[in-house]
Amino acid sequence: MTTPRYTPLAASLPSTVPFVGPETQERGRGALFRARLGANESVFGPSPLAVAAMQAAAADTWMYGDPENHDLRHALAEVEQVQPENIIVGEGIDGLLGYIVRLIAGPGDAVVTSDGAYPTFNYHVAGYGAELHKVPYRDDREDPQALVAKAAETGAKLIYLANPDNPMGTWHDGTVIERMVADLPDGCLLVLDEAYHHFLPNEALPRIAAEDPRVIRFRTFSKAYGMAGARVGYGIAAPDLIQSFDKVRNHFGMSRISQAGALAALNDPDYMISVVAQVGWARERISAIASANGLTPLPSATNFVTLDCGEDGVFARKVLTELLSRDIFVRMPFVAPQDRCIRISAGTGADLDLLAEVLPQALEAARAGS
Repeated sequence: MTTPRYTPLAASLPSTVPFVGPETQERGRGALFRARLGANESVFGPSPLAVAAMQAAAADTWMYGDPENHDLRHALAEVEQVQPENIIVGEGIDGLLGYIVRLIAGPGDAVVTSDGAYPTFNYHVAGYGAELHKVPYRDDREDPQALVAKAAETGAKLIYLANPDNPMGTWHDGTVIERMVADLPDGCLLVLDEAYHHFLPNEALPRIAAEDPRVIRFRTFSKAYGMAGARVGYGIAAPDLIQSFDKVRNHFGMSRISQAGALAALNDPDYMISVVAQVGWARERISAIASANGLTPLPSATNFVTLDCGEDGVFARKVLTELLSRDIFVRMPFVAPQDRCIRISAGTGADLDLLAEVLPQALEAARAGS
């Protein structure tokens, strides 16, 4: 019997995924979670206008989506105050990360990221055979100076930085990112993941021209717009780089339903603003619950709060396990010393009432187990 003849690279890769989904965990435990607070989704959902547009588009799903994403690109260009030629639309930031790595980083090419940063980027780098170099976090934030220095040392073609950061929720002021761009080594592209940019203070948004060839900025409809399941992300960059995506992207990757929903969401900015306000309330509530239980909430400009459990990763994993066993889905950072924390997504009032009830029980059980 013959078997597929995998490439040496594919054969060397582990059969793993960056995240184990809550559905997978529910199947394994044979029970549903009562509160889904681990994936940084928006429990507040999409705009009613987006829901109506997606429902209406369902009847037209016998047709492929527009491969040029024309209407959505033009609408995004107006919102972002750039030209349509500066916009690429794709299957969430995760999909766009795969395309940018494929375009820029081949086997043996150096790429730089932070140790413990968003792991899907690393997954794509490994899949294309590039060499990943990591620098540690500094004070629970990614370290722009260290990233630039490592890129200069290794001759890296890409640097990945998320601002605000996942998994910590921390952020840098816009001027810090602007200095980072100015200091980039020649020929190095900054992949700036701004999935949570709607939650940043205005002064924290860097001023980067869309025509700047040193940067591509990625944004999403998964967070403030509440459309994680629709898989809609976009990038802002110089036209030459945007056009290069046509060489590698899945031209029919966007469904008509997702395109319609995203376009309608852009036409309902008041709803998105209301979600940002609800997330702010939820962050304050999570922080208060944490503080009342002796945990330290880290500052956050995202739709989640990272909680310092006060000990090491072993203890934090016990707290996580106890929360899961009590039907609350949460996650935690993977790499020390950030793995001393757990991460709680913004939830509804009922979700956070449940958290307030269960967290003391989980902490007591974790401490007893220690």
